[in-house]
Amino acid sequence: MKVSEKALLVAASQMGQSEKPPGSNWGEPVKSYLGSVGINFPAAWCMAFVYWCFNEAAKGLNVKNPAIKTGGVLAAWNKADKTIKSSTPAIGSVFIMDFGKGQGHTGLVEKFDSQYIYTIEGNTNDAGSREGIKVCRKKRLRSGIKGYLNY
Repeated sequence: MKVSEKALLVAASQMGQSEKPPGSNWGEPVKSYLGSVGINFPAAWCMAFVYWCFNEAAKGLNVKNPAIKTGGVLAAWNKADKTIKSSTPAIGSVFIMDFGKGQGHTGLVEKFDSQYIYTIEGNTNDAGSREGIKVCRKKRLRSGIKGYLNY
């Protein structure tokens, strides 16, 4: 099994996990997601969630975690080697959204079609916010995605 496939299973196991209290960017398990990238204070946590999922997957498969260790969505994109960047999704891809002014959002691609990606992502909500409170499945237009990281 590929690390990205296992990371998707890990992400799915976290469905519904949320901030405590809501809106705090904190509480377990969010504190653990953030801690996996060295952040020990309340912060936006979508990228930390992705890293945590890959880290748990890598431990389970007894391999090195290929994901870039950062809590920053655009930092991960900018640090990524061009060999893992893509303009098309794959199952287990990390999608990158860029809202400008250093703000981004990310998660894992569970499946996709010609128009949409279907994702599991942290720090979102039922409406699809980039600053939500929980782990959710989302459907997003592919046209809104900056690119994909294929670990």
